[in-house]
Amino acid sequence: MTAPTVLLADDHGAIRAGLRIMLETHDIAVVGEAADGEVAVRNAAALRPDVVLMDLRMPGRDGVSATREIVERGLGDVLVLTSFDEDELVLAAIRAGAVGFLLKTVDAPTLVQAVRAVAAGEGALDPRVTRRALAAVAASASEPPPMTTFVLPELTPRERDVLDGILQGWSNAQLAARLKISVPTVKTHVSNVLTKLGARSRSHAAALVRGVED
Repeated sequence: MTAPTVLLADDHGAIRAGLRIMLETHDIAVVGEAADGEVAVRNAAALRPDVVLMDLRMPGRDGVSATREIVERGLGDVLVLTSFDEDELVLAAIRAGAVGFLLKTVDAPTLVQAVRAVAAGEGALDPRVTRRALAAVAASASEPPPMTTFVLPELTPRERDVLDGILQGWSNAQLAARLKISVPTVKTHVSNVLTKLGARSRSHAAALVRGVED
């Protein structure tokens, strides 16, 4: 199995160094680092990591804004590193398309498991964050959103194959193996599919399509 690739985005060099050690000790490849949101987006575009491990509070461009652009452009899945006092930022990151949340006190096994889960197309949420995150989401949902009609756009045959794989929950590596194409090619097709669907993430794409099929 190919090792997941990770981009570290945190303004504290010591934290990045600690995260790199924890990940590389467990055969996860750290392909780059960033000390602010702008560099995180630029490096994600250049490196196309499986996972961007994203701090929310950084000088200059913050992690929420960077998360939104990375997700919208299909540059990688975002796993957020947060603190107990950042409920509003967690909610903003959820809206921006982040698929996982960890506290900065995370231990190595939990971090590794979360990175592998996100790289495989799943989510990851620290149990200590769950209650507060769900409460924040529930509070923000007091007014239902306006009803909209989603129309499935025209996809190429290969893009349809990739979308079917997304609906099955397949990772990039699984899609590459099943479709007999390279992982970078899979990432390009996934990005094209998300753009055509107007989706922020794989899970958002699946929700849109399943709503049509239902």
